[in-house]
Amino acid sequence: QVQLVESGGGSVQAGGSLRLSCVAPKNTVTGLCMAWFRQAPGKGREGVVINEGDGGTSYADSVQGRFTISRDYAKNSLYLEMNRLKPEDSAMYYCATTDFKRCDWSDGWYKYWGQGTQVTVSS
Repeated sequence: QVQLVESGGGSVQAGGSLRLSCVAPKNTVTGLCMAWFRQAPGKGREGVVINEGDGGTSYADSVQGRFTISRDYAKNSLYLEMNRLKPEDSAMYYCATTDFKRCDWSDGWYKYWGQGTQVTVSS
């Protein structure tokens, strides 16, 4: 079983920044697909950014240019730097991974999920 542990959520005003962290097993961080999803109350889970094992990255249009995904192999961690936050970014954010290098935008692709970290952006 792959354990993912997120942290870094919180409450900020619009225009502010947050950095989310996800600690994962070393082999996951160094070579497998990892992604960030989010889910707002009453809405389905949506992909925010996918980062393939070979480094290929794709962002949702809604966050392109504001959010940045990165990995730190030494700390076995995945990060999501979120800038110029908007109220519509408010959601529970989840780190996800699977057993493959390739990613997909479908949440059904992912086998392992963290417990989530809450992000709230006030106007």
